[in-house]
Amino acid sequence: MKILQVTPFFKPLWESGGVARVAYDISRTLHENGHDITVYTTNRSIYPNDLPTNRLTSVDGMDVYYFENLRKYALGVTPPVMPYRMPAVARRETDGFDLVHIHDHRTMLTIIASHYARKYGVPYVLQAHGALPQDTGSARMKRLFDRFWSEKVILGAAGVIALNETEAERYRELGVADERIAIIPNGIDLAEYPDLPVRGRFRTAWGIDDATKVVLYLGRLDPTKGIDLLIRSFAVVAREFDDAVLMLVGGDMGHNDEFRQRVESLGLDDRVVFTGFVSKEDKMAAYTDADVFVTPSFTGFPVTFLEACLCGTPIVTTGKGDLLGWIDNSVGFNTGYTAEALADAIGRLLADETLRAGFGEQAKELVRTRYNWQAIVSDIETFYAKVAGKAEGSMPAGVSKGVTPKAPDTF
Repeated sequence: MKILQVTPFFKPLWESGGVARVAYDISRTLHENGHDITVYTTNRSIYPNDLPTNRLTSVDGMDVYYFENLRKYALGVTPPVMPYRMPAVARRETDGFDLVHIHDHRTMLTIIASHYARKYGVPYVLQAHGALPQDTGSARMKRLFDRFWSEKVILGAAGVIALNETEAERYRELGVADERIAIIPNGIDLAEYPDLPVRGRFRTAWGIDDATKVVLYLGRLDPTKGIDLLIRSFAVVAREFDDAVLMLVGGDMGHNDEFRQRVESLGLDDRVVFTGFVSKEDKMAAYTDADVFVTPSFTGFPVTFLEACLCGTPIVTTGKGDLLGWIDNSVGFNTGYTAEALADAIGRLLADETLRAGFGEQAKELVRTRYNWQAIVSDIETFYAKVAGKAEGSMPAGVSKGVTPKAPDTF
């Protein structure tokens, strides 16, 4: 198939988060499987870069456009991502694709790509990556965007990909029919982790001996992740396990002073460590050295969960935000979103080495057999074939791919 992937971020702009990584891994694996892949993305980054913009370039054998952003020319304001050259390219090229896969639903790239896909009768698949809720991040801007665009973008899709059952239910609530929804999780590229760190490296770097129990959080230190709840739950854990420490690994998102004040108020100054941002190597060393990996709240399907599984580290999470049912009593625990419930689940694992080891082995096996990109992209290819066939079969009489069924060209 000739497939267009549309994503606000792409290799090498990894600092933008999980969407860039997932969009790249899907695209690369599809390319390796023999598909003809083109990517529309932007050069948006918090760091300066010299990516070639507004013209075709090659990335790992794939055709990629890094569209320049109008934000570059907006001094003193922060407008939305505006890939001003994308409409001209999309108008010229979209009709040549068999299918379009759009990552993230609240961007100008999404509006432009979905418009031309509908205009030319090209089926598109939408993947929101856990971003459907309006009550996280810039909630007011999300509601404003949804009011004008989201319904058309989502309901116009030939199919949508949900990362879990929670997200699938949100699609249903928006009016998407069951047959247009596929639950397909994220994956991990095992080739990127050929040699896991030897246990003890991270502990040594932070002066933690081997007998100390390490409770690990790794990710953005953001209130939406339940960091405050984790600190309060650890206060309960610390009373029972006087040899336990909590490691908060991740960059400061502007709330660390609040978290440090909470730590101080609970008398945990010598039991909670803020490491700041760490390298990929140090991140994997942290998973390897941790006894329990905890993420109280999340949306979508965080790759951090799979990285923890790869290192054999049991997981504790909750159903706050989204829910991953495969975790509970298999590789760890899903529990209630209270300090007491979280502390109880963490304590059960810290107290039982055999339980931790059993969950750890099952976690490693699960990543190797189910949550690798070859297996997941195989599911995506099956869904592509399904929705492309249905979309073509459901076109009105007399309308075929490449014929405009009264769609105004507003770009």
